[in-house]
Amino acid sequence: MRLGYLGPAGTFTEMAAQNYENSAERVAFPSNASITDALRNSIIDYGVLAIENSLQGGVPDTLDLLIHESGMSILNEIVIPIEQCLMVRQGFEISDIVAVYSHPNALGQCRIFLRQNLPDAEIIASMSTVAAVQQVVESDKCVGAIAPRRASEIYDVSILASGIQDEPNNETRFVVVGASDSPKTGNDKTSICFSFAEDRPGLLYNAMRELAQRDINLLKVESRPTKEILGRYIFLIDLSGHRDDPNVNEALDLIRNQADMFKIFGSYPVFVK
Repeated sequence: MRLGYLGPAGTFTEMAAQNYENSAERVAFPSNASITDALRNSIIDYGVLAIENSLQGGVPDTLDLLIHESGMSILNEIVIPIEQCLMVRQGFEISDIVAVYSHPNALGQCRIFLRQNLPDAEIIASMSTVAAVQQVVESDKCVGAIAPRRASEIYDVSILASGIQDEPNNETRFVVVGASDSPKTGNDKTSICFSFAEDRPGLLYNAMRELAQRDINLLKVESRPTKEILGRYIFLIDLSGHRDDPNVNEALDLIRNQADMFKIFGSYPVFVK
């Protein structure tokens, strides 16, 4: 099995991939889009994508790929604890840092620490947390990176501060994507998205009602812009149950009939810690 993840080695996504299938051949990619391209071209068998963080919410890049790309489904999920660390080249102190690099999600998870301890440092987004560490190693200035602890074991950097995320109970949910989703296990969830051709009162309520009337629990509701018209949104829902469950299947068919665009991302087992 070839399993794609957001690299380089040492990222939280690699940790999630390892937790999912330790025996798989892990293949690093520079972006989530390159992972889905590789999946579509059969270069890899599966891909691992961060989809939701307990502090930052949904990961827009992943959500947009699921909405707009074809040929992939969610078949599993993994949740891992996230500890963010501030790293610099050997010999530097926090007072020396002039800029901090990291993935936008990691930067967002550490806003309080950055504001209180590095108020004058430039904040610069990187393609991944470990790409940020590489930038630290290559820089001729004293710059820092926010990254997983494991990155300090791979690169010649030291950790100045650990556990710098805004809340200690920081977790990220990752999804495994492939050509098809999973069969029923008895403890499943289903992820969908839909939008409407018009904007009028009650549209979203009517869709939600189909689920409530069949005693289907909503696990998550959020929205993303359609990218076509300002103020028009695509609704994303995680719900309890498998798409092949009779009550879920019936509800999804009724929502599909009401929607202008409807897509099932997949049904897959609920992650159990």
